[in-house]
Amino acid sequence: MTAPLLRDVTLRDGLQLTGKVLGTERKVDIVRRLLAAGVPALEIGSMARPDLVPPMANSLELIAALTPDDLAKCWVWVATPRHVEKAAAAGARNFQYCFSVSDAHNRANIGRDTEASVAAMPDAIRLAREAGGEIQLCLATTFTCPFDGRVDPARVLAIANDPRTEGAVDIVLADTLGQAHPGQVSALVAAVRAQTPPRRIVFHGHDTWGMGVANTLAAVAAGADMVDGALGGLGGCPFAPGASGNTASEDILFATRPDWFTPDTLASLVGLTEELLAELGEPNRSRTAEGARSKSAAFEWVIPGD
Repeated sequence: MTAPLLRDVTLRDGLQLTGKVLGTERKVDIVRRLLAAGVPALEIGSMARPDLVPPMANSLELIAALTPDDLAKCWVWVATPRHVEKAAAAGARNFQYCFSVSDAHNRANIGRDTEASVAAMPDAIRLAREAGGEIQLCLATTFTCPFDGRVDPARVLAIANDPRTEGAVDIVLADTLGQAHPGQVSALVAAVRAQTPPRRIVFHGHDTWGMGVANTLAAVAAGADMVDGALGGLGGCPFAPGASGNTASEDILFATRPDWFTPDTLASLVGLTEELLAELGEPNRSRTAEGARSKSAAFEWVIPGD
């Protein structure tokens, strides 16, 4: 199995439930340290209303503070064509156009039915292209909805095949609540690969029910090319009751072993995680980070004691 590209989503999905706003300079520091460690892609912010999601309030300032080389590896969450315009004006070039497969969650999260989000997507695609950028089709609640329960996979496939979503370079399948199991993930990723237009498949998982790494590996085996994670398993959706932290980036990396991931890389990421979570007052949910601090000194992945 080829190791997937990891996209670390700490600065967006990771932070949005914390209730704390990190300063722009601190966020720039985190971006640079993640990129220096070798993380190939990041999700760095959101155009969500700052009164509803305060930790995202300085996303435009963060985008403006990064270089074009930084931004080439960074994605920004958007939900409307206007969001694309605002992020592009600040310098963003990679846009994650998100809405929910479930109408109930889309109304709670974005304030409109799913159809309205699909109908607006051609304008978002056009604006992204005019900015010289790329756009993803990001589908939340692809497995379950906190309000309506199970989501029919046929609805996911219908949106993926809708002509109005053409032009997206990727499709993101999000287990927003972390309630899916590996069999479901494998089946949906395989169906999307076989029955929808060819594009990169991204799996976004949560670890609510302890299936984060297992679901990520199932997605990769079924054809996902990129997977999302957050440092220390930080995060969750403020508009999805029952959603908890993302799958930990450290756990995904330890399971998939991309070429750039070494014991020294793990040590640097664990250090950053511990520093950030202490600052936020959040628990560290990464089992790999826990293992890296163990006393199994003969294991090369254990961080040497001081």
